[in-house]
Amino acid sequence: MALPAPRPARLAHLLAGCALLVALSGACAAARPTAAPNPAATPGPPATPRPPVAGHWTPAPGTTWQWQLSGKVDTGVDVGVYDIDGVGNGADVVAALHAAGRKVICYVNAGAAEDFRPDAAAFPADVKGKSDGWPGEQWLDIRRRDVLGPIMAARFGQCQEKGFDAIEADNVAGYEEDTGFPLTAADQLAYNRMLSGLAHGLGLSIGLKNDLGQVGDLLGDFDFAVDEQCAEYGECERLAAFVKAGKAVFHVEYNLETTQFCAETTALGFSSMRKNRSLDAPRWPCPGTT
Repeated sequence: MALPAPRPARLAHLLAGCALLVALSGACAAARPTAAPNPAATPGPPATPRPPVAGHWTPAPGTTWQWQLSGKVDTGVDVGVYDIDGVGNGADVVAALHAAGRKVICYVNAGAAEDFRPDAAAFPADVKGKSDGWPGEQWLDIRRRDVLGPIMAARFGQCQEKGFDAIEADNVAGYEEDTGFPLTAADQLAYNRMLSGLAHGLGLSIGLKNDLGQVGDLLGDFDFAVDEQCAEYGECERLAAFVKAGKAVFHVEYNLETTQFCAETTALGFSSMRKNRSLDAPRWPCPGTT
């Protein structure tokens, strides 16, 4: 079946200046290949895995949320879930949010290398491709799960150690973009399932970010969805399967007013709001979903 026409890249950007060291330890859970293996795509032998943690959280449709990836986190927003940067925020921020009754999602850029991150040197030159449109960021060759798996395992492990409840893995639809690598839908499925396995192996939930073309294939692997601009691009119905499965869809628009999308997304059961593209503290949630 032909893939849908790719939508423009519209992934959230993390600002530079994060300062916590990511130790490259941990391991890559086994990915589930969806196509015949080739040397570039086949993972190497896994390292010794961390002990799995039983159970992980699945947010229900309609769960209220705040998404803040820039500036000092405003911990006073009365919502059920926060999605914040996993490197720039420490265990103290997570603990404060937990004390207020919030669940906390850890933002991790899983599909692009960022030259401002503490673990930037862990990414070999041959796995870094074209710019993803943000300064200092390059698409990753997700076929190289042997290289990227341990790096992502270390990042997810840091989230777990800080007490986060879940992972937001960004840039996980590179097969639809001009990355500099001949990535296929099968490559993306294998990589995204690897990420899901890593998170679940640590007792963390994980959300599917913007990869609408593979919702049907990945619904069983992911615990919620995070989407940018589905209303602007006329694609929100493609996420309805998450709500039908009892899983939240955390959705934002940047260019539309709430009056232009809330009726549609509220009817679909989404947790929707308008945000500034910088993803700072201000938020404009849909009525009835504050």
